[in-house]
Amino acid sequence: METLLLACVVFLATHFASSTPLRTVAVDAIGERAWIALYTLIAFSAIGWMVWAYNRAPVEPLWEGLRLAPAVLMPLAFILLVGGLLTRNPTAVGQAKALKADDPARGVLRITRHPMMWGFMLWAVAHILARGELKSTLFFGSFLVLAGLGAALIDARKAKVLGEDWTRFVRLTSYFPFAAILQGRNRLAWSEIGWRNPAIGLALYAAVFWFHAAMFGAQPY
Repeated sequence: METLLLACVVFLATHFASSTPLRTVAVDAIGERAWIALYTLIAFSAIGWMVWAYNRAPVEPLWEGLRLAPAVLMPLAFILLVGGLLTRNPTAVGQAKALKADDPARGVLRITRHPMMWGFMLWAVAHILARGELKSTLFFGSFLVLAGLGAALIDARKAKVLGEDWTRFVRLTSYFPFAAILQGRNRLAWSEIGWRNPAIGLALYAAVFWFHAAMFGAQPY
């Protein structure tokens, strides 16, 4: 269990390193492309170490697993993940020009400006609740922390460099799903979301559910 904990700490440290001055120092020293290649190698190595440690850690129950949690949360997680991938989002790298649009927060962005991050958070929470044991809490909790704090760091970084355009976007959107809608700063527009992206998300959920045991060695139910 100690090895898994260390792997999780290294995983988080390597991912948050890009938000520290270390990134600027590394880019100045070795160049942008070399930094990206090195960072990618380290990040995937950290994930591999986490998986290795997780598979070898003992099962230490913390509570009786809520086995139906994934049935409720995972479809929503996949819908948000697909919606985030297939929607032009000003929070993504290289998409700042989208802030200039008359209505920069459309579709799933009316729900949250971080749909992909919330997809990962719901995925992590579903597995933590369903497993109910220590090693899963550490493993999936690391992804929960990464997505939750990562979204907050994106907001802080964009606010520094994008100025009034970003401020306008933040007024129209929310970190937490549906918060801007409930506060009257935006509205839910199903016509903009459409059926394609949710259908793709649900299809992917069904595929992962069906092949879960083959891919991950564990029956979902």
